[in-house]
Amino acid sequence: MTGRVMELTAVLEPDQRAVRITERWLQYETLRQVKKNDWEEIRRYVYATNTTQTTNVQLLWKNKTTVPKLCQIRDNLLANYTATLFPTRKWLKWEANERDSASKDKRDAITNYMSWVVSQPMFKHEIEKIIMDYIDFGNCFTTVEWLDQRVQLDTKTQVGYVGPMVKRINPLDIVFNPTAENFIQSPKIIRTITSMGEVKEMLQRMSNDQNREEYEQLYTYLKDIRARARTFQGDWIQRDHLYSMDGFTSFRAYLISDYVEILTFYGDYYDWTTDTFEKNKVITVIDRHKLIGDKPNPSYFAYPPIFHVPWRKKQDNLWGMGPLDNLIGMQYRLDHVENMKADVFDLITYPVQKVKGFVEDFTWQPGEKIFVSDEGDVELVCPDVQALNANLEIRNLQDTMEMMAGAPKEAAGFRTPGEKTKYEVQQLENAAARIFSAKILQFSDYLDLTLNALLELARRQMNGVTTIPIFDDLDKVTLFQDLTVEDITGVGRIKAVSARHFVEDTQLIQNLTGLSGSPLWQFVQPHFSSIKTAKLLESKFDMEDYDIVVPFVALAEQAQGQNMMNALEEQVHQQAGTATGMGEDYDLPPGQSAPPIPPPNEALRKQSR
Repeated sequence: MTGRVMELTAVLEPDQRAVRITERWLQYETLRQVKKNDWEEIRRYVYATNTTQTTNVQLLWKNKTTVPKLCQIRDNLLANYTATLFPTRKWLKWEANERDSASKDKRDAITNYMSWVVSQPMFKHEIEKIIMDYIDFGNCFTTVEWLDQRVQLDTKTQVGYVGPMVKRINPLDIVFNPTAENFIQSPKIIRTITSMGEVKEMLQRMSNDQNREEYEQLYTYLKDIRARARTFQGDWIQRDHLYSMDGFTSFRAYLISDYVEILTFYGDYYDWTTDTFEKNKVITVIDRHKLIGDKPNPSYFAYPPIFHVPWRKKQDNLWGMGPLDNLIGMQYRLDHVENMKADVFDLITYPVQKVKGFVEDFTWQPGEKIFVSDEGDVELVCPDVQALNANLEIRNLQDTMEMMAGAPKEAAGFRTPGEKTKYEVQQLENAAARIFSAKILQFSDYLDLTLNALLELARRQMNGVTTIPIFDDLDKVTLFQDLTVEDITGVGRIKAVSARHFVEDTQLIQNLTGLSGSPLWQFVQPHFSSIKTAKLLESKFDMEDYDIVVPFVALAEQAQGQNMMNALEEQVHQQAGTATGMGEDYDLPPGQSAPPIPPPNEALRKQSR
């Protein structure tokens, strides 16, 4: 019957450059299919409630228990990574690279602005998801975007956050050349799922007086192919997997849905048809065949603000491994031994019955009588009880998994056995947590790049004056500061110092504490400056805002206290002399004596009250 088959080529009008980018997406997506299968298995084990939801479903055991050790390790790493990266409210600092950018006003303006940005609830929520990717996938990706959450009402504009914000990129939605020298130089393609309404808003935002008609025609074309897909009742022939959309059974099913796929290319592009090389481009493709954007990267950087960090790096592959990747086999073994032990315990409790000859029906229960013939017999077949010693193997497996994930027990609040001094415990914790600390510093360097991208985006997008709140720790009040683009523009970089505080600063304080308690201190103490040591502790303990370290302020306070003590003692003596004079001039009532003279310390205590 004719009319039942519609060719895609008769409906679509593909752009040459858009098709090339789509082919590159499919190439990279195919090459990492094995990696995606591994990620799927890890997620199944993390969220599994029994072995039927994992690859352990193949085991021929009656019990289907899964020990959530992989999930516990993941939660342990997430909690400790988050606590170490953001232990305090102020975890940023500005490092200037020139004299003008190192002034106090410039440093305070940039630090206050970035502290306001990272204090937004959206930032913390997004960073937590990024840390989850760091653990689950072993690879996390971020970019930055400008948010304007103000709502225009009839009479006024409702206040909302306006500024840069970090944005997580799902590792499943980004592909790149994994054999490139580094991630920044590698071309990248990001997949985004949106709606037709958002596409219309995006096209209106991108259009101007010169290309408005072109974008209107493009939007009409996108609506037309979707209308044809809904009204045509025949079959669509897919001659190429180019139009096979992830998550949809067919290209027609994709078109009749409410979703729109956008592929965005970042990097250098070579067009072999025109023999032209274009550097640092941003090319946007919709429906895998239509070009909707082709422009240079607007960032001040020489690269797109997209950043990546692997948990375990590889020498020749940018795709890294995660802390859970190597533990899947041990989790499989753990569930296997646990269910085997449970089945053996069931066999001991309810053993197999071997019936010989004629035996009347009976119920297996305490006190039951079994009637058998002369040749009949009932024998119990029980497994060896030594199999119940599997608890030792299970505990060893769990401890090994915890150690190999880089999460020592000390990080979870457990202490290794043995008597130790406080300094020895700290040394052992530092040594045992070196893998943990290395991964934290690795993520912190990646976070530095993201923070500087946020600051760069603010310099490009900020208009007029931005008012930010500042909490004064000394007076416990909230102040407000007006900032412009010039205030937050400087030559330098923003650094996340909280993670380094746990590794470098804590190690320094521990070394000073150990030195001050050792016999060497009496030889080197004359060469240590008490003022500089106090300033060092003030910096490492993050107490600069309180202004409590002043050279020899203790001597001045002691002198002031002594003067107050002398004045109060003189006042006490005067009161004592007055009370004695009253006793000589006036007769006290019978049976009543003069009141006792309070000691100086008691008078001082009353005066202080």
